[in-house]
Amino acid sequence: MSKVVWFDIPVADMTRAIAFYEALTGDQLVRLPVGEGRETAIFAAEDGGAAGCLFAAPEDEPSHFGSRVYFDAGPSIDGWLERVEPAGGRILIGKTEINGGRGVFAYIEDSEGNRVGLNAPS
Repeated sequence: MSKVVWFDIPVADMTRAIAFYEALTGDQLVRLPVGEGRETAIFAAEDGGAAGCLFAAPEDEPSHFGSRVYFDAGPSIDGWLERVEPAGGRILIGKTEINGGRGVFAYIEDSEGNRVGLNAPS
């Protein structure tokens, strides 16, 4: 099983992006507001596969620089965060609760300067 558990694809126009990805994949996305001018549309996940979404937020901009990837840092994100700086990375946003009791996340910068997400149940 892959350690990748989630991905975000930044979008500027959620309606247009949903139409494109639904046409591309043949799947229906579930559109959800996430507060503070942010919106998401969730891709259905296959059993055991990584899930993800389209994401619109003022701080995100679509680019050729890639999508955000999240790694499964379960069962606890704390051990992963302890290893970031010794390995040559940087913690950008520490352990943060996800609304609705859906676990925690953190953003780190890897040794190459990529922003990467970590996700765990608690």
